[in-house]
Amino acid sequence: MSMSETSKSNFPVFNLGFRIFFLGAAIYSIVAILFWMGIFAFDFSLPINGLSKFQWHAHEMIYGYSVAVIAGFLLTAVKNWTGIQTVHGMPLASIFSLWLIARILLLFGTTFIIIAGIFDLLFILSVIIATAYPVIRTRNWQQFGILSKLLLLAIFNSFFYLGYVGVLEQGLHWGIYGGLYLVIGLILTLGGRVIPFFTERGVGYEVKLHNPKWPTLSGLLIFLVFFISELFLQNQTITGITAAILFIIYSIRLFGWYTPGIWKKPLLWSLHIAMLFINVGFLLFALSAFFGISKFIAIHAFAYGGIGIITLGMMTRVALGHTGRNINEPPEVVKYLFIAIILGAVSRVFFPMLLPDLHNIWIIISQVFWLIAFILFVKAYAPILLNIRADGQFG
Repeated sequence: MSMSETSKSNFPVFNLGFRIFFLGAAIYSIVAILFWMGIFAFDFSLPINGLSKFQWHAHEMIYGYSVAVIAGFLLTAVKNWTGIQTVHGMPLASIFSLWLIARILLLFGTTFIIIAGIFDLLFILSVIIATAYPVIRTRNWQQFGILSKLLLLAIFNSFFYLGYVGVLEQGLHWGIYGGLYLVIGLILTLGGRVIPFFTERGVGYEVKLHNPKWPTLSGLLIFLVFFISELFLQNQTITGITAAILFIIYSIRLFGWYTPGIWKKPLLWSLHIAMLFINVGFLLFALSAFFGISKFIAIHAFAYGGIGIITLGMMTRVALGHTGRNINEPPEVVKYLFIAIILGAVSRVFFPMLLPDLHNIWIIISQVFWLIAFILFVKAYAPILLNIRADGQFG
């Protein structure tokens, strides 16, 4: 069966990686947050032994949700970068099945965590192989920085499971926080590529944004120092100084990407706001080091504000573009799902600092906003992701 014939089938969800992984990630994020809300707010009893309920939640939002979105993006983008068709059909379904089995097993807490870990690591390794093959075949070496971060995510996820079984003393800590910072590093790298590009071509008028290489290059070097200090050295002074420098560098970069036309395009302003939350995360890390602000606030500026918003932003855009639809005419509901997740990020990051006595209430409110945002996404985008391209092409 040819690709053109396959594209006309009634089940194109395995034609390209973004379809099944974006849909799966979004649905799973709803399920995982419902579980987390049940645990946090209603004392839902999930059999979790050997790690805390917070570690279970963090692991699933990083390696369950975030890595699934990354997998869907890379299994789609690598085709554009190399000109080689990435995995589709049964091979793609098999990779997705590894992810899905791990997620289902981990919804039982730690009851089946060893088996889940095997499937989880096989999933990431499969994505690495599937994305590395076309890159190596075309000798597209500039993509190796991104693939190396994916490999590191596999390594740090293995640290998590080794920590759980008692082989690696710091494994749980390294696995969770290393995974979080690696996802942030990947966003900083990919954001530098795509956000100014999307902005220049999406605002509807001619503009040349200021996007020099020095903030990206210097930022990644300093981010490496931040990563090592925060994760391994746990040196508050180095962490605080590097975080402050990163806040300045990435604020300069983000300011250079700004043009007023973004506010007319939800698919643009969402990406800019996500990067702004990451910048705020660096600022809060600096304030945490020197002024005692809770580091968990900074972490959620990264996780909820940065990763949450930018993954939704990329999924809404990529799903339209790669199904042959007009990215300048997204579903009307898109702006409302972005408003919901931004309100949730504000509730999770800023309100606990302003009104700490209501800390648990703000967390529950942020959970509700997350659920609203992703339910709206699934409702609007499931038909897009499950049906053939608007132009009838394969993909």
